[in-house]
Amino acid sequence: MSSVAGRVLLPAGWVEGRLEFEEDRIARFVPDRAPARYVVPGFIDLHVHGGAGGDCMTGEEAARTTARFHASHGTTRMLLATVTAPEEELTRALDGIHTVMQDPGEGEARVMGAHLEGPFISPDKLGAQPPYARDPDPQEVRRLMAHASIQVVTLAPERPGALDLIRFLRAHGVRPQVGHTLASASEAKAALDAGAKGFTHLYNAMSPLHHRDPGAVGAAFAYATWAEIIADGLHVDPLAVRAALRAVPNLYLVTDAVAAAGMSEGAYRLGRYTVHKREDGVFLEDGTLAGSALTMDRALQNLVDWGLDLAEAVRRVSTLPARYMGWADLGELREGAQADLVVLDGDLRVEEVHVGGRRVFARA
Repeated sequence: MSSVAGRVLLPAGWVEGRLEFEEDRIARFVPDRAPARYVVPGFIDLHVHGGAGGDCMTGEEAARTTARFHASHGTTRMLLATVTAPEEELTRALDGIHTVMQDPGEGEARVMGAHLEGPFISPDKLGAQPPYARDPDPQEVRRLMAHASIQVVTLAPERPGALDLIRFLRAHGVRPQVGHTLASASEAKAALDAGAKGFTHLYNAMSPLHHRDPGAVGAAFAYATWAEIIADGLHVDPLAVRAALRAVPNLYLVTDAVAAAGMSEGAYRLGRYTVHKREDGVFLEDGTLAGSALTMDRALQNLVDWGLDLAEAVRRVSTLPARYMGWADLGELREGAQADLVVLDGDLRVEEVHVGGRRVFARA
């Protein structure tokens, strides 16, 4: 029997006491006096390219480096993301993701599968994606599925065959998302009608909202139930984040972190590109944002700094991404759920991280 104590965020709200867990499951909560710290569900990041110098496109070692780094910042479950690339490079990346998923190592967040960001995106809305966009192809997806569990696919719905691919993905249990797109509002709505589940890094790399041309962002505001967003203060202004919180009921946070996360300023890899970390951002040579250096604990702190209640901020980094993926035993601290939890001090700094009842990080 293991336990942690503090102000515990139960489904009904904050209660002071001790959370006990046996093996990988939460056994019970015991009310009691406790240290002045917070115990919250583990953070779930559905869009991560790298961290601590590792770029997941390069294979298993980088995927493990990424999983260890983000675990130290409170992430307990994650989807590792690819970038647009030739098929053989995607295959290599997926093979590494599959290995880490099947054989998790010490100190790692659990990898739950892959987020295929591209290659079926708009060549005119690449953002920092390498220039290998191509038309949607279910046969290529079939081949890639043989290498790893693909859970999410980002695509541009205006591309030829995109709606058919959305229906194919849904039939195979994959969540299609609208992203890296020049879609009109009607094209984005057609994707939702065909089965697309959400929007990838809302606002970024998509047709913007204009009051006479609402674009993909307008369709998200009008029709979406789910969307991911990068809350680093660089990709999206905090005011625009607040607007999205009001418009999209189940807006959840992702980092879109790349190899530069956790590293000093300098040059790093993102697929075939070299990107540059400067202060808190990551950029291409031309100044285009190229993923982020964000971690989920920093994203949580940002939401609180921008005016959200801590419990609501935790819901956006833990509960909602779990619900989006259909992971019923994650994202909440309740009896029988997975013992994935994060202990935060009074300043919301990570003190401990537990994955499936095992402590994977403790602050010295």
